[in-house]
This record gives sequence, structure tokens and C-alpha cells, in this order.
Amino acid sequence: MAFASRFRRILTGPSPLCSQFASVRLNSTLTSPKLFISGLSRETTDEQFNEAFTPFGQIVEAKVIRDRATGRSKGFGFVTYTAIEEAEKAREEMNAKFLHGWVIFVDPAKPREPRAPPRSESESSEFGFRTNKTVGWCG
Repeated sequence: MAFASRFRRILTGPSPLCSQFASVRLNSTLTSPKLFISGLSRETTDEQFNEAFTPFGQIVEAKVIRDRATGRSKGFGFVTYTAIEEAEKAREEMNAKFLHGWVIFVDPAKPREPRAPPRSESESSEFGFRTNKTVGWCG
């Protein structure tokens, strides 16, 4: 009996609840022409990234975010279009599609959250002790 219900579920497709969540994710309106793209291959370059999103409108900026130390892609990037309509079209066409062998997800970019200013090294803690930044053995 359980086998039959699972088989029926496979044949009928995704559940209505799942499709409702997918439609909510796609139906939210964009308020900015900037998109956040996740799931990028580590081998994707800025030029390839730009080429993939150019067919949907005029791009202001397309950037793959890279690690400062190694220069490798972090697996996500941002695309900014000149108009919100172009960004919406790119989002509809490219979301959950393959790019260089990886499935990418396109979502609206969120504004960067403010960070606390970095503490200076000469600053002491509330108890008057300085923190030791040395890693490893200090013989």
C-alpha cells in the first residue's frame, strides 16, 4: 500500500504545498535591480558570469565574489541591471538553471548589514588584560 502511494506521488509530480512555496519565492517583487546569485562553480569567471546574464538586459555590474587570500570564487556573485524589469526577467529565466555544470539560484540582493568597527590591538578588555593574537606555539 505504501509503495503504491509513493509511486502515485512520483507520477503526479510535486505536492501542491511544495509548488506554493516555489511560487511565493518567485512571486515576490523586486525593489532593486541588484540580484544575488548562489551556487556558482568555483571555476566561473567574471566574464563568463557577465555573458550568462547579458541576454536579459543591460548590465551595470556583474561580479563573482572571491576569497581575498586565495583568489578562488566563494560560489556566489551579484548582478546589477539598469532596470528592475530586466532583473525580474533574469531572475525568472535563470533561477534553478545550470551554469557551468552547477545549479544556480537567483534571488533579490539584500542591503549589506552594518558591521561593528574593528577593535584596535592596543585596546584592553574590561578586566585590563590584552588579548594575545598569536596562533601556535610561542616558545
